[in-house]
Amino acid sequence: MSQLKLKTWLSTGMVAASLAFGGVAAQAQGHGGPMGHRGGHGMSMMPMGGGHMEHMLDMIDASDAQRAQIKQIMDAAHADLKAQHEGSRKLHEQSMALFTAPNIDAAAIESLRQQMSAQHEAASKRMSQAMVDTARVLTPEQRAKMAERMKKMQARMAKHMEMRGGKHGG
Repeated sequence: MSQLKLKTWLSTGMVAASLAFGGVAAQAQGHGGPMGHRGGHGMSMMPMGGGHMEHMLDMIDASDAQRAQIKQIMDAAHADLKAQHEGSRKLHEQSMALFTAPNIDAAAIESLRQQMSAQHEAASKRMSQAMVDTARVLTPEQRAKMAERMKKMQARMAKHMEMRGGKHGG
C-alpha cells in the first residue's frame, strides 16, 4: 500500500468508517495477506482523504480541542503503522524470494506466513487503539452523527459497486 493510501486511510477510516462500522480488524488485514495477496477491499477502498477529515469534523461540530487531540492520535498511529509497513514490505520481498526459489521450502513459507499474520494482528491492534482513543475524544452524539454519515456513504459506495458489476480496485 502506498504511503498516501495509508495516510488517507488513517485520516478518515480510523475515525469515520471504523467508528461507524467497527471494521478495523478486517481493514487492517485487507492490505495484504500471505504472499502479499490483496484480498478484500482493505484500506485501498477507503473513499475519503485529505480535507475530507476536516469536513467530517466540521459536520459533527468538533471543537478545536477535539481536532487537536484527534490529529495527535492520528499522527501517532500513522507513525507507528508506517514503521510496521516497512516491515511488511520486507516480508513481502522475502515471500517473493521463497516463491521464486528453485526449490520450494514449505516450512519457510509457513514461517513467513505466521510472521505476516502476526504483523497484521499488530497493525489491527494499533488501529483499534487509535479508534478507541478517537472515540473517547468525541461525544456520543458526534459519533452517532458520524456513523449516520458513513452509513449513507457506504450505501452510495455499494450502489456504485453494483453498477460496476461488483468489481473493485486495489
